[in-house]
Amino acid sequence: MSAKTTEPSRLILLFIATLVAGAAVISVDPFRLSVIANDSNFQAQYVQQPSRFQMFSRDQDSKLQVSQKRFLNDGSGPESLVFDPKGRGPYTGVADGRIVRWDGLENGWSEFATTSPNRSEICSSTKPYSKVIETEHICGRPLGLRFDPTTSELYIADAYFGVLKVGPEGGQAAPITTQAEGIPLTFTNDLDISADGTIYFTDSSAKYQRRNFFLLVLSGDDSGRVLKYDPVTKDTKVLIRGLQFPNGVALSKDESFLVIAESVPGRLLRHWLKGPKAGSTELMAILPGHPDNVRRNDKGEFWIALHCRRSLPSRISGTFPALRRWFLKLPIPFKQVYRLFNGGYPHGMVVRYSEQGQLLQVLEDEEGKVVKFASQVSEEDDGQLWIGSVLLPYIAVYDLTALQNNI
Repeated sequence: MSAKTTEPSRLILLFIATLVAGAAVISVDPFRLSVIANDSNFQAQYVQQPSRFQMFSRDQDSKLQVSQKRFLNDGSGPESLVFDPKGRGPYTGVADGRIVRWDGLENGWSEFATTSPNRSEICSSTKPYSKVIETEHICGRPLGLRFDPTTSELYIADAYFGVLKVGPEGGQAAPITTQAEGIPLTFTNDLDISADGTIYFTDSSAKYQRRNFFLLVLSGDDSGRVLKYDPVTKDTKVLIRGLQFPNGVALSKDESFLVIAESVPGRLLRHWLKGPKAGSTELMAILPGHPDNVRRNDKGEFWIALHCRRSLPSRISGTFPALRRWFLKLPIPFKQVYRLFNGGYPHGMVVRYSEQGQLLQVLEDEEGKVVKFASQVSEEDDGQLWIGSVLLPYIAVYDLTALQNNI
């Protein structure tokens, strides 16, 4: 064979060898540029996916786009929203660790409570979100909020300081529980309270704190728990183990079961508290996206806020964890990975389900003009939907009684 015919072959082999060597170098991430570079124990777990033939309803009119932005730039990350038994509010926890209350147009927002005993000047409300998240383990990050309708005490799930409560006048919240069965709470997320004062709540992971929530999502870590605090014995008991990012919780109207939103696989679970199935957990619904909080309306139906819809990359990577781990070792910027796994662009979606797990309503903001990264949706007596977001600097309000009109 002549030198002329062997030279192209050598060049092709050299090119292939260069690609392989480059891929090998990138895959071991020697410059620690990947999103998992600082997690030496990162493990990618299998995530169950819905059938490829399962179809999900859509809101073709993007009705949430007519929602009203309220309290713009008055606080970042209003994750959970609640009104007190006297109708005052809303109350919400914001990114700098405070719980604030709306006191009307004349007075605006006032600080109502704090969860951290370690607050200082570093807990500034003027810092950008990227800086706030670096200190939230010191300043606190209140997430799920619930009022006791009889005592007007506010119960708080703080991501770092466990379950706490504060009286009707506010102030420094007092811890109720910070561990279960000898294991500290790592990522307390949401809670609900029964008529007898029992608190049901989620601990989203035993490995990842909230400031590393995206690593929790990417790994599919299954150390999440659902727990129960008994106000009489003061004991905290684990009801369910082995969940992948358990998030929102809500009791049924008759308190016979508990609904749990499991974020990574995108589903609702039903845990029976009473009746012949008491103590058992079953699938209630497969969701069209990845849920955050769950809130019940007066009819006993459940509103679920979805952080994002399902995406093809998350479906594929959930099914093939080894492929996901390899991809995440590539030097791709965090923002690009986050965008890829969250459907490509910000959008908003909330859904309503019956007690039986039947989908009743889908509302969307397809382009994310007003609603996106929804963390909670609460239906109030006047037909208003109050929609919070753990990432945005405002609250969205949608009028269910006037679907096509601006508020």
